[in-house]
Amino acid sequence: MARQPDTKTAAKPKEAAATEDSTLIRELALLLDETNLTEIEIERAGLRVRVARNVSIAAAVPASYAPGAVAAIAPLEASAVDFAKHPGVVPSPMVGTVYWAPEPGAKPFIEVGSRVSAGETLFIVEAMKTMNQIPSPRAGTVTQILVEDGQPVEFGEPLVVIE
Repeated sequence: MARQPDTKTAAKPKEAAATEDSTLIRELALLLDETNLTEIEIERAGLRVRVARNVSIAAAVPASYAPGAVAAIAPLEASAVDFAKHPGVVPSPMVGTVYWAPEPGAKPFIEVGSRVSAGETLFIVEAMKTMNQIPSPRAGTVTQILVEDGQPVEFGEPLVVIE
């Protein structure tokens, strides 16, 4: 009669590998916190592990775009406003790279304090080598620009607040 493998000993290597994987992921997450990185990826022995975290940064308009204005980038704290739920926020309609002006060195479409009308171009989002103009969904005043020029953006990510 053939002998059946002992399931207790057969499961041990899988459990050990899972424990090692969990330990590796925890170590990578700690490394992200220690180094203030947003993403880290390693590959070893045929195993690829990528650990990433979402980080939002609110930024004022750089001084080069707003003459006389003081530019500042402040890290968000836990008590920071959730712009995704703000009634005047304009989200990105696609994944891509946001640009403030029609070409490098040109005057930006909008600045903080600008009055915009419905349909007016706010930004350009480049997606798959196509430049997509992002129109204002409403008339109002630009109170905050939430992205940097040349920044990658995700679908639904807040771009600007118009009140």
